[in-house]
Amino acid sequence: MKSYLGEDFNDESVQGSFTLIYELLDETMDYGYPQNCSIDVLRLYINLGSVIQEGVSKEGAALTSQITGAIDWRREGIRYRKNEVYIDLHETVSLLTSATGAILRTEVFGKVMMKAFLTGMPECKFGLNDKLIMEKEGTGATAITRSGKKISAVEIDDCTFHRCVRLGKFDSERTITFIPPDGEFELMRYRVTQAQQPFRLIPTVKEEGKTKLLINLKLHADFAEDRKATSMVIKFPVPTSTASARINVSRGRARYEPGERALVWRISSMPGKSEATFSADVDLVPSTREKQWTRPPISVDFQIPMVAVSGVQVRFLKVYEKSSYQTSRWVRYMSKAGEYQQRI
Repeated sequence: MKSYLGEDFNDESVQGSFTLIYELLDETMDYGYPQNCSIDVLRLYINLGSVIQEGVSKEGAALTSQITGAIDWRREGIRYRKNEVYIDLHETVSLLTSATGAILRTEVFGKVMMKAFLTGMPECKFGLNDKLIMEKEGTGATAITRSGKKISAVEIDDCTFHRCVRLGKFDSERTITFIPPDGEFELMRYRVTQAQQPFRLIPTVKEEGKTKLLINLKLHADFAEDRKATSMVIKFPVPTSTASARINVSRGRARYEPGERALVWRISSMPGKSEATFSADVDLVPSTREKQWTRPPISVDFQIPMVAVSGVQVRFLKVYEKSSYQTSRWVRYMSKAGEYQQRI
């Protein structure tokens, strides 16, 4: 109803669309039970009126699939000259470490985006290095990919799937089997709570009287040396009474930004297994009203192309279709910072 009449319809719009509503009820209900509630299916049978609001009936589409088994997310007769699948793993890393470097909290939220240009009605089987799946297959803690690369199993804490995934098969066999929608869609989301930190920070702060602060920071990149982090921004908080700062860095550039109440260190590119140093002499304005500095945590922002911090990797993607065509596959990884913080 909302898709055809809008989010805020009233009694007048219902009276004026009586014939359309009659058709909707006739198509969606069968002996009092809901059947075809998917907008994509209803478009094929209802010519009166038009959909004015997209994306408000995801529950109805899922209900249609569950009750009727209809594959309303993909139409028949799709043909491509070249069959291709693009897979993107996007991960967001949230981490909090203590002043001594102990990890207090770590979470990695990931999503698998897929762009499928496939002919016909193919069935796909998708595999990650999920620990439960690999143990069920009997491969143990490690597996070999098609390219010959050895990957380790990762314990995925929880995951959600696009409605095209056959949940029954996943529950019984731990396999991700689906008929993909045409084009781009989000296949799944997952969460991992045991992951290595891509960066280690070693900060030291020394107060010299009430008018000076000596700050040192060492930054270690703990990912593979053939990868590079980009667009790095490290914000080191300073007291509100800061007047000026003299800063030296071994990589990138840094300055005191009063609006951020922090020394901001920007690094355009940093290779894995490397380190960078930061030192600053901060001058403070003497104050008659002494207010203790609470020492907020250091925050880090970054992006690391072709790295999945959680260790989650694509093991395989198999495409089954009656014409047995060849499929080209591409996989990309991207990790970026969420709330990545270090206490001082």
